[in-house]
Formats: sequence, structure tokens, C-alpha cells
Amino acid sequence: MTSKVAVLRVTPDTILSDIDRLVELAGVSDALVPGRTTILKDNISWHFPFPASNTTPWQLEGTIQALARRGFRDQVCVQNKTVVTNAFKGEDLNHYVPIFKRYDVPVRYNFRDADMTWVAFQPKATMRVLNRIFPEGIQIPDYFLGKNIVHLPTTKCHIYTTTTGAMKNAFGGLLNTRRHYTHSWIHETLVDLLAIQKEIHPGIFAIMDGTTAGNGPGPRTMYPVVKNVMLASADQVAIDAVSAKMMGFDPLEIKYIRLAHEDGLGVGDPREIEIVGDTDAAAENWHFHVGKNLVRVGGGDLIWFGPLKRFQKLFFHTPVVNGFILASDIYHDFYRWPLIDRRAFERWCEGTEWGQLFLRYAAMGPLGTVPQVPGTIAGATPMPDAPASPRIH
Repeated sequence: MTSKVAVLRVTPDTILSDIDRLVELAGVSDALVPGRTTILKDNISWHFPFPASNTTPWQLEGTIQALARRGFRDQVCVQNKTVVTNAFKGEDLNHYVPIFKRYDVPVRYNFRDADMTWVAFQPKATMRVLNRIFPEGIQIPDYFLGKNIVHLPTTKCHIYTTTTGAMKNAFGGLLNTRRHYTHSWIHETLVDLLAIQKEIHPGIFAIMDGTTAGNGPGPRTMYPVVKNVMLASADQVAIDAVSAKMMGFDPLEIKYIRLAHEDGLGVGDPREIEIVGDTDAAAENWHFHVGKNLVRVGGGDLIWFGPLKRFQKLFFHTPVVNGFILASDIYHDFYRWPLIDRRAFERWCEGTEWGQLFLRYAAMGPLGTVPQVPGTIAGATPMPDAPASPRIH
């Protein structure tokens, strides 16, 4: 069994045309089913616009354009919330809202009853852990059933899974706010979720942004490193394996990739993955290192993986969990962001071309408020035959 992953070197000046070429190389038209709604599942790991933490605005806009150009015009973005991340704040500070307005892409929220309902779902595949973690039954949003999905992760490290990408991106969409129950079995959980995705989605695709990658104990507290690459694939395991290898890790040593490979859910062995595009970029080794942050050294390891694991129901299934949520919120939003990470963000904006592009997105506003070539962003290369305002519903 072989799978294909497209890897391209990209530039801020040509990013929209780069993304169009990327998805073509990766075979997006064959991966998604025509005539079905396509869910855009962006990634907001932190509502603040820290580089590499979240889907980039050019990743979102380029995806919308590329899909519409191939006939997948019925697009809807689905957002989720976490106990420490605000979806509304995140889509605003990361400049998604003007893009949604420009292309008439509706946004639904999996935590709003008016947008979707959580329903019981019994997978046909044998679950590794989810049936045990949720003995009362697995629930998923009914809106996901029968729709294509395109994941929009970034290339970054993660304190619990070493790397995070396409497979982890399903975590927030398919599991409700009680998903912190799964942290002790996070690798197995991601494998179960991929098996579920293959049952409920007629088409699955991923477009991963590595224009700025995240080194260190992500997905929030990281060191941004400009890498000027993007990846795409219909195989969620393969794209995570290739990005992990580029970051400097052995993909088969990362448990969720190895288990998914063993279960036949995708290809995790780089020797069995066909790289198309810039093969030399895929061969890079960035020598990333995860390390630990305050959450892990401050007791997280003891509770999720150590001797206190037996008391998880006390910590996470009772109001005691609110103390952990408050501590994380204070650490990230009231210590890390104002005192450390905002400065890193500002240096990225001032000192890198991708940061400059991010600032141009901040100035764009809704369609028509900034003079520009239709279908492009200021400073980006116009796409051939790009529609002035593709009607996507």
C-alpha cells in the first residue's frame, strides 16, 4: 500500500497559486465526492494569533479558492471550542472573518444547538479506547454525517502527541468539551477518531501549513520557525508521517501514527509514501524538540500518565476540573501571551514576510473595502480566471 503526499516550497507573493498547485498534486478532486457539502475544519489551538498555532488566513483563503475552482463550492466552516480556547475570539484575531464574508462561507459551531446536534454513534470499526472512555455511548455532531471534510492543521509539536497535524485536527470537531477525559489515551483516541471519520465522511483531505512551523512544547507555547513549506494529502496518516519526519522525528516511533498504520487507516512508514512536488523539501530535517511546559511539569504527567491516573474521575469528572481550566487560562492568557508570546508574535510580524502578509490580512476587511485584484489578497499573485466573489453556500 502506498500513499501520496504533496510538499511544496511556497512564498508569500505566490501563496494562493501555490496552494492551488499543491492540492492538484495531492489529488483533491479524487479525494472528495462531488455534490456533497465540504466542511472546512480549521485549527485554532490558541485564540491569540501566535505563529504556527493556528490555521493561517492564506491557508484558509487558498483552500476556499482551490476547492471552488474544482467545483466544490458548497463549503461550510465548522468551529469548536475547548476549555481554554474561544472560537469567536480566535476566528477574529486570526483574520478568518473577512475571508468568510468575502467568499460567503457560512460558519457553524459544534457547541451551538441551533447549528448541530450531538447524536449517538456506534462505529462499525473496533474502537481501541473510546467505548471504554465513554461507556454511556460515543456521540458526534450530526452535521458531520455524509459530508466531505478538509482539515487545515499547521506543522507543529505537541506536548502529548509529539507532533500534531491532520489526525489531531479531528479531535475538537468530533469530541465534545469532555474530550479531556481522553488525554491518558490520546494516541489511541486519535486512531479511533480516524476510523470514525472514514465511516462518516465520503471524502477526507488535509492541507497543512508549514510556512511558519512550531518547535517546542506546543500547541501553544512554542518557538516559531519560518520554513516556507505546505503539505497536502488525502491520507491523514501519511501527511502526519511526512511532517513528523521533516520536524526531525521518526514517524513510526510516534504512537498514533504507528497504530493507525498498523490498523490500515493510512500509511505511516515514509518508505511507502510517494512524495510529489518539492521532494528535497520533504527530505529536510528541522531537528525539532518538544520539551515540556508548565502543564506537564506542574502535575499533568502525574494525573494523565502517572500514579494519580487512578483518581482521574475525581480530577476531571467533578467541579475540581474547573481549577485546572482556570490555571491553564491564567498561565496562557494572562502570563504567556502578554509577557512572552505577544513579543514573539510582534517580532514575527515585523521581521518576516509571513508576518507582513498576516498584517495585510488584518487590513483587508470585508469584500470591497480594500482595492485589490478580485480573488486575491494584497501582495499576492492573482490566480488565473479567479472568480471575483465565488458564491459558496
